[in-house]
Amino acid sequence: MGLTSGWMALAAASLLAPQQAPTNRDRQQAPAPTPAPGAAPADDTPIVPDEAFNQALPSLSGDINAPLEAMPQLPPAATPALPGAVPLQSGQAAADTGDTLTPPAANDPELAQPLSPLGTFNATPPVEVAETRDKETVEIRYETELRGLEEIGLQAQFQSLSALREGKGKAANTSQINARAKEDEALAVRLMQSRGYYDGTALSTIEAGREGQPAKAIVSATPGKLYTFGSVTVQADATVPPNLVRDQLPLKVDDPIEADRVQGAEANVALKLPQQGYPFVKVGQRDILLDEQTFKGDYTLPVETGPRSSFGGVTTEGDLAFDAEHVAVLQRFKAGELYDVRKVDDLREAMVATGLFANVGVEPVRTGRPGPDGTEAVDLKVIQDAGPARSLSAQAGYQTGQGFTLEGTFTHRNLFPPEGALIPSIVAGTQEQGAGLTFRRSNAGKRDRTFSIIASANHSNYDAFDAFTGTLAAKISYDSTPIWQKRFTYAYGVELTGTNESVYDFNRLERRRGTYGIVALPGQAMWDTSNDLLNPTKGYRLKVNLSPETSVRGAVRPYVRAMVEGTVYVPAGKSFVIAGRARAGTIQGIERDDLAPSRRYYGGGGGSVRGYGYQRLGPFDPNGDPVGGRSINEFSLEARYRFGNFGIVPFIDAGNAYESSLPKGSDLRMGAGIGGRFYTNFGPMRIDVATPLNPREGDGKIALYISIGQAF
Repeated sequence: MGLTSGWMALAAASLLAPQQAPTNRDRQQAPAPTPAPGAAPADDTPIVPDEAFNQALPSLSGDINAPLEAMPQLPPAATPALPGAVPLQSGQAAADTGDTLTPPAANDPELAQPLSPLGTFNATPPVEVAETRDKETVEIRYETELRGLEEIGLQAQFQSLSALREGKGKAANTSQINARAKEDEALAVRLMQSRGYYDGTALSTIEAGREGQPAKAIVSATPGKLYTFGSVTVQADATVPPNLVRDQLPLKVDDPIEADRVQGAEANVALKLPQQGYPFVKVGQRDILLDEQTFKGDYTLPVETGPRSSFGGVTTEGDLAFDAEHVAVLQRFKAGELYDVRKVDDLREAMVATGLFANVGVEPVRTGRPGPDGTEAVDLKVIQDAGPARSLSAQAGYQTGQGFTLEGTFTHRNLFPPEGALIPSIVAGTQEQGAGLTFRRSNAGKRDRTFSIIASANHSNYDAFDAFTGTLAAKISYDSTPIWQKRFTYAYGVELTGTNESVYDFNRLERRRGTYGIVALPGQAMWDTSNDLLNPTKGYRLKVNLSPETSVRGAVRPYVRAMVEGTVYVPAGKSFVIAGRARAGTIQGIERDDLAPSRRYYGGGGGSVRGYGYQRLGPFDPNGDPVGGRSINEFSLEARYRFGNFGIVPFIDAGNAYESSLPKGSDLRMGAGIGGRFYTNFGPMRIDVATPLNPREGDGKIALYISIGQAF
C-alpha cells in the first residue's frame, strides 16, 4: 500500500483507539521523526495554490437552459512532479506499484460535443405507452359512514362538502383515505360550531375491508351542548327612532348561536338602516364571549351609524349621456325627503333602462349642509359611462293568410339629447310593404312618459282590401317596460290618415277604389296585475280602446270605435298555466259601407281565432272576399305546460265579425290546435298549428302561425 493509504489507516486507527497522553519519558526517548523518502514535507504548503486552481476553472454561463460547455483539452505538457518524487529517466519504464493511473483513452468526438438543452427534449410518451395502464397501480375502494350529525340536521351539508365523498370511494392508498378523513374531521367540527355546538369534536377511523370488500372510513361527531345567547348588546350612537339598530338585529336571548343566523341579522342591519335615513352605516366586528359552565354566549356588535341624512342635490361626472337636470327627471324623490337607498337603486335602474350607458353608478356624498328635522343633506354623485346609442334590430314571422313578414329597425336613442331617438323602419312582406320614421322622446318631462311623432307609408294587399296608406300621428304614452311593469298605463294622441283602398260596392256589385281622409283621437287605458309582460303566469289584464274618428269621403261622417279586452292567467301547478281571453268591439255612428275597409273589424289569424286565415272571419262579398264588419267578439282558452326551455300549448278559439254595430253570441266560428314554445331571455318563440272546427266553404284545413311572444 502506498504512503497516502498508510496515513489514512493510521488516522482511522487513531479515531477508533482510546486517546492516551504521552509521558515525559516518551517525550525524551522519542526520536525526531524522519520523513520517508518521497514523502511530502511536513508543512502547510498547498500542493496547488488557490490562485492557480481558480484560474484553471472554466468560466460558466448564467443561463441554466444553455447547453453544457465542452471539457477543455489539456495540452500535452509534462505533469508537475510531486515534491520528493524521483523523475523517470529517458527510456525508463514506470514500475507497476499499483498507484500509477492508466493513460486516458483516445477522446471520442461525440463526447466532446455540448449537451442539448433540456427544453428541447420531447417528453410526450408514445401512444402505445401513454395509453397503457400501469398494471402495478393499486386502487383502494372505500365506503364512507357519518355518525352524529344527522340528529342536528347537518348530514346533508356535510355530505355536500365531504372530501371522502368527493373522492367517490376510490383512493390510491390508505394514506390518501386517512388524509381525506382528517379533512372531514375538521369539516364536521366547523359545521357543528356554525350551529352553536362549540364543544363539538370529531374522530375518524379507517376499518380495513375483508378480502374483496371495500374499506370503511367512519367519521364520528359528538356535538356536545348547544350554546345560546346569554345577552345581545349593540354599541351604537343614538338614532331616530330610538333603538333602530337593535330593532333591525333579529337576535334574541336564548336563541342558538348559529353562524347563518348571526350573519343574516348583521346583514339586515346593513340593509335596513340605509332605507331609513342612514346611508353611511358601518357594521363592526362582532364579539361573542362563551361561558363553558353555563353554555351561554354574550354577543356584542359595534355599529357606526353615521349621520341621519336627507336627499340633497344631484351631481354628474364621467362620460355623460345627459346632464344632471335630466337625471332629476328620473328620480322618484324630492330634495329634503329622508334618505332611502331603495330610491337610489331605482334611479340607477331607470338610467340603465334608457340603454345609453355602458356603466352607471350612483353613490351618496356627505355635504355637511343641514337638512330638515336635524338631518344632514346628502348629494347623489352619478358616475356615467356613456355607451353606444345606435342599435339595429329585425323581426320575422309567418301566418297563414298573411304570409311572411320581415321588419327591420334602426334606432339612434340619443340623436336629440336628452333621450331623443330617431327610428327609421321598414317592412317587407308578401302582403305588406312599407316604411316609417319615428321621433321619440323618452322620459319627456316626467319619468316613464313618452312623446312620439310617427310618419309612415304602407301598402297592404289582402283579400279584404288593397290599400295605399299614409299616416301622420302624435302620441303621449305611459307604458310598461321589461324592467318596470306598471299596474296602470295609458296612451292618447291624434292621427291623420289618408288612404286609397279597393272596396266592394254592393250597389254597383263590383269592387272599385276609393279615397278616404280620416282624423282620429285614439286613446287607450290598461290595468295590469300580471307578473310578466311577455310571459305571464298569474294575474289579469283589462284593456279599453276608444277612438273618436271622422271619415271624410264626399261628406263628413263622425263615428266612434271601441274595444274591450280582458285576459286572465291562473297557475294550475308549478309548470302549468290556464290562460283565457275575451274581446268585444263595436263601431257606432256610421254605416259599414261608409267606413274605409282598413278601419273595419275582421276576425281570424294568429292574434284572433286560429285555424282561420287572416281577416277571413266576418261577412263576405259575392266574390267570396271578406268585407269586414262593425262589431266583433273573440274567446280563447290555452293550457300552457312548460318543461325547461320548451313548452306545449293546446288551445281552442272562437269568435266572429258582424255587420251589425253590436256583436252576437250566435254564429261563432271555432278553431283548435296545439302550439310549441321555446323560451328565451327576451320572450317565448311561438309556433301554433290550428284547424277550423266548423269551417265554411273555402276555409283551409290547417293554419300555421310563427311569431315572438304568447298569443295573448
